[in-house]
Amino acid sequence: MPATATPTRQARPPRIPEVDALRGFALLGILLVNALMMANPYGIGAFENPNASTLDRTVEGIVQTFMVGKFYLLFSFLFGYSFTLQLGSAERDGAKAVPRHLRRTLGLLVLGALHAVLLYVGDILMTYAVLGLILIAARGCSPGTALRAARIVHGCVSGFLLLVGALSLLVSDAETTSLDAGIAAEFPALIADYRNSPASVVRANIGQLPDALLAAVMMGGFVVTAFLAGLHCGKLRLLTDTRSHRARMRRICLLGVATGLPGSLFMALAVSGPLGPRWALPGQVVGLVTAPALTAAYVCGMLLLMNTARGARVTALFAPAGRMALTNYLSQSLVMALVFTAYGLALYDRLGTTIVTLGALALYAAQLALSTRLMALYRYGPVEWLLRAVTLARLPRDPAHTPG
Repeated sequence: MPATATPTRQARPPRIPEVDALRGFALLGILLVNALMMANPYGIGAFENPNASTLDRTVEGIVQTFMVGKFYLLFSFLFGYSFTLQLGSAERDGAKAVPRHLRRTLGLLVLGALHAVLLYVGDILMTYAVLGLILIAARGCSPGTALRAARIVHGCVSGFLLLVGALSLLVSDAETTSLDAGIAAEFPALIADYRNSPASVVRANIGQLPDALLAAVMMGGFVVTAFLAGLHCGKLRLLTDTRSHRARMRRICLLGVATGLPGSLFMALAVSGPLGPRWALPGQVVGLVTAPALTAAYVCGMLLLMNTARGARVTALFAPAGRMALTNYLSQSLVMALVFTAYGLALYDRLGTTIVTLGALALYAAQLALSTRLMALYRYGPVEWLLRAVTLARLPRDPAHTPG
């Protein structure tokens, strides 16, 4: 009898450097927003900080305009795109994709829960773990169906939130001010908890989880929209040959800026600017609704830049950080927790927006340099390796070190 052929494992395709670079770029926006959220109880313009200088308010407005909500969606888009790569990986390995993804989802959920309770309550990993189940359900749909579903979800969620924002204008200024004053009255206790002890830090994070859940629900529809858009692009492998889509990307970039930037400016004026507390919720809603347009402009703008003569430098700068994005994301929260809470320096509500932003930029620069060094030596970041082991339900067989 002839010998039975043993199935051979297909070779792993090369990484897509543009995807890694986009993920590394997204880390910058995520860090700048999270740093301001972790530094004090006022959020980014949600409540007036009595100690903020004019420069601080200006920096806060810039972050509000160009970063709040946009990089969260950029990560979400890449999450959906990467899902298609994971499906391809399972197929090459002859493994069942759904159990793999469910294990990965469980790993993200556990990491997210620990992150939210111990470090930063504004975690995104739990949201991705829960809403990522939608990707499993939609894995067999066509690219066109994924795109139509993204548009429908965005339209329905936007319509509902715009109605809520419009109705909020019926509330009087006095009622809005009274409500905000009631929330602000809890800030001294929150400040004390973050400065007191590690146990009080954990208690404060747990106490804020309901508000974080509400924020996740508000963003959930837009996250699903970005997931489905990423699924559409991933099924068509649009990021593997971006040079052939330059004209389309230029149109998306221009349209995204024209649509998204005015909405973001209105949000900044309403939340961090002179329009007053009555316009805060409508401004946030308009910012949320138009954020996907500006995110799309960022994606296409970065891809166009990476396709230029100097684009290789841009890719080389951001891609290593993107390869270990999960490690960098969690490390950002760890460093900021050590700076702002009783885990370390306890500088919560003691630093201005400008100082916090400069510190975040310095941290990001350090992460870019460290990521470049580590990714020259290793195939995965430490948390990526751990999540890969959970996903595969075994230790990865491919080497952790890069080939010499």
